[in-house]
Amino acid sequence: MAAISASTYPAAGVSPFSQRRATSSYGGIRNLSRILAVSTERGGRGTGFGENGKHEKQKLNQKVVKEESEVKPNIYANPEKIPEFEEDKKWLKDYFEECKEMIRSDGGPPRWFSPLECSSSTSPDCPLLLFLPGIDGTGLGLIMHHHKLGKMFNVWCLHIPVQDRTPFNELVKIVERTVRSENYRSPNRPIYLAGESIGACLAISVAARNPDMDLVLVLSNPATSFSQSQLQPLIPLLEMMPDQFPINLPYILSLATSNPLRVLMDNVVKRGPLPQIIGELSQDLATMSSYLPVLADIVPRQTLLWKLNLLKSGSACGNSCLHAVKAQLLILCSGRDQLLPSQEESQRLQKALPDCEIRMFEESGHFLFLEDNVDLVTIIKGASFYRRGKHFDCASDFMPPTSSEFKKLHDSISWVLTATSPVMLSTLEDGKVVRGLVGIPSEGPVLFVGYHMLMGFEVIPLVAQIMMERNILVRGIAHPAMFVRVKDRRPPEPELSDFDVIRVMGAVPVSAANLYKLMSSKSHALLYPGGVREALHRKGEEYKLFWPDKSEFVRMAARFGAKIIPFGVVGEDDFAEIILDYNDLMKIPWRREEIERVTSRTAKLRTDASGEIANQQMHIPWVLPKFPGRFYYYFGKPILTEEMKVELREKKKCDEMYLHIKSEVEGCIDFLKNKREKDPYRNLLSRVLYQASHPGSTSAFHLPSFDL
Repeated sequence: MAAISASTYPAAGVSPFSQRRATSSYGGIRNLSRILAVSTERGGRGTGFGENGKHEKQKLNQKVVKEESEVKPNIYANPEKIPEFEEDKKWLKDYFEECKEMIRSDGGPPRWFSPLECSSSTSPDCPLLLFLPGIDGTGLGLIMHHHKLGKMFNVWCLHIPVQDRTPFNELVKIVERTVRSENYRSPNRPIYLAGESIGACLAISVAARNPDMDLVLVLSNPATSFSQSQLQPLIPLLEMMPDQFPINLPYILSLATSNPLRVLMDNVVKRGPLPQIIGELSQDLATMSSYLPVLADIVPRQTLLWKLNLLKSGSACGNSCLHAVKAQLLILCSGRDQLLPSQEESQRLQKALPDCEIRMFEESGHFLFLEDNVDLVTIIKGASFYRRGKHFDCASDFMPPTSSEFKKLHDSISWVLTATSPVMLSTLEDGKVVRGLVGIPSEGPVLFVGYHMLMGFEVIPLVAQIMMERNILVRGIAHPAMFVRVKDRRPPEPELSDFDVIRVMGAVPVSAANLYKLMSSKSHALLYPGGVREALHRKGEEYKLFWPDKSEFVRMAARFGAKIIPFGVVGEDDFAEIILDYNDLMKIPWRREEIERVTSRTAKLRTDASGEIANQQMHIPWVLPKFPGRFYYYFGKPILTEEMKVELREKKKCDEMYLHIKSEVEGCIDFLKNKREKDPYRNLLSRVLYQASHPGSTSAFHLPSFDL
């Protein structure tokens, strides 16, 4: 069994883009008693939903599932028309409006509340996510993510009132009581702790005190670096300055960033034409200036002094117990954090913690979760950090990409689609070859088996078009290098974050167990038996199959009665020419050492194989781009294994079927190589001229080609 190559998808284009949308304040603000649902005064049992609530949620979810099964619209059909953000998303304006209401009812100790927009769609089996706030303490730091988090998590937020003076160690106990209570209630389900700055220190401290508990930490710009920040010297300054001196949170932000509205301006500038930018910027500047007094109310002078001391004690506590942390960590790091040295701190924490990953946001500031271009749900999914049980299950834990996530992917690869103008052909059950993908079965399990072009470039248009045309998500079976973090990574070893997009799109590491899960869940899976050896082939090996001798996948597909679709694809020789292949690179001493080092640090596949297929050295061939031609795909007639379940239990029959599938793939390639010679629009220039003479009449996927 083999995998998609390690260079299948580009890393860019998954994060949501910046966009302003006028929105009214959420109606639930008037019902503050419902927002602040549970106080920590109620103890352990009070932190969970009541039985009546659970039953009501189950009924609601059953109703939603029933409605979705009756009508299944294709949400991916027209990416250009998909809004960049979901309709119920909240914005920075909503954060300030709800903060006003939160600080008005400010009595009492720290407490938990569940945002109303999260509770309506949460399934009873979703894991618990506890949000631990940063310096503002309101608990509304994830307000722009509630609409999506509520579909995956049972979300609870910690609210620390403005006048509250609970010391750090007591805050740790409050969170710990809740964590232990919920762990006792659902011992087989993970508990997520999402914290920013001081909240990250809280999460680390709780995790260190409970090393045997299944905790997942998502930390944004942890304040464990407080001793190295420019905030620490402010503590004696605040203590010495008279009360009349205007030091509060807005003033501190202006000192720290030199321009407190820089992020706002950056986000607006990314959005569109100049007149639109000017209008939106003027509107946002006026709105932002009106909310500056709210910041002063959220963290007034005395509270700011208390919070800075809280940061100091929290940082010391978190650093002192790092050695005891066994939890799974995902650190989100801002490249323009002017309050804390977050980049250096994330690297330090990754070295100190055994199971820690980093995601860098080069253009973001300290308050990461309040920026339009940050999508926490997509980040968690891309890092494979979402699970409902003890271990990640590629079938039951997978959450399909939302329409907005697919739009970001489509926008990022639009140049690929334009340059390749893919021609898609499929085969009906009667053997007739037709344009489009109508020959692909809608119901799974389906196993696509085909040829892996150079660098795996063919996967991008393949997955995108099947989603747009057939509303089918094809889940790739990929090389483990895309999923395993390498300690002390050195170039040219890729960052694990480079492959986040393929995990969002449903790729899984190659293994018999994962193929079993995909087939048993009736998925559409994509398998390349040639694997890395085929995708990183040598000069003159275009369209040559490098399949192992063993019929690895046939018996598994037959076990579940899967439909096997052999397919071929051609066009790599129309886009690039290999100038230095593996044989050439191995003759260069420093490149040979590099290849051997990277290969030795990569997961080994087919260790029992011999010959060409076992020689899967991890390298990147040097290529010379060509004036673009075109990609051609041909999906052969589906092979129905349901009728051959019994006979395919025999090894001989499996081997025969395996060779038949391989022959079909080779036949598809030969068919395309012959047909493309008759395509008048094979060259990019001819396609551009056609589109210029037929404006708006056709997309890159539907340009004319050869006659069938």
